Amino acid sequence: MEEAEMQLKGKKVTDKFTESVYVLANEPSVALYRLQEHVRRSLPDLAQHKSDMQSWEEQSQGAIYTVEYACSAVKNLMDSSVYFRSIEGLLKQAISIKDQMNSSQGRR
Repeated sequence: MEEAEMQLKGKKVTDKFTESVYVLANEPSVALYRLQEHVRRSLPDLAQHKSDMQSWEEQSQGAIYTVEYACSAVKNLMDSSVYFRSIEGLLKQAISIKDQMNSSQGRR
């Protein structure tokens, strides 16, 4: 009877050990299955979000370029104020000379 009892206990131990090995062997595949499930559900939303972000980035880059171009144009205009003042002075001189010529022709 002792031998049968030992065999029964041995069988129980090996069954428990086999079950533990089976659970440990399959646990990573269950985790990977859950991970795959999660990725399959969330990937379309993430892809759409990425596409939206890229579109917004392109629009932002366009707006930044436009603003930088406008700032550059304003700076160039401000730098040109010296030339505009010079032109203004030359125009005033030309008007003055024209008035002098008109007045001298009127006296003749």
